[in-house]
Amino acid sequence: MNKTMNKTMSKKAEISWADFEKVDMRVGTVTNAEAFPEARRPAIKVWIDFGENIGELKTSAQITDLYEPANLVGRQVIAVVNFPKKQIGPFMSECLILGVVGGEGGIVLLQPERDTPNGFAIA
Repeated sequence: MNKTMNKTMSKKAEISWADFEKVDMRVGTVTNAEAFPEARRPAIKVWIDFGENIGELKTSAQITDLYEPANLVGRQVIAVVNFPKKQIGPFMSECLILGVVGGEGGIVLLQPERDTPNGFAIA
């Protein structure tokens, strides 16, 4: 097992319920995706519709091992929407798409089992 996989499989420090409640995870639908050649590591720029109350947010995702931009549009994903914005090269990231890390095949995106209204919270 490599160091990265071992690190992702180790249990992290315990957090309180109050800490967990601060993380705002929502379901959204990818509306646009395009290559991000300016990124230091291979990445895709992704725009996600989180519904009327949150709107559309964008992010840079290092998911090029398993995903092509054209195959992301229309897909529902889970993302954290309350991180501060982060400048990634010439692109401003506004949320963080969640995925399974550590496999040899790359990051596998989390998504709801069924179509879900955009903006619904993850509990």
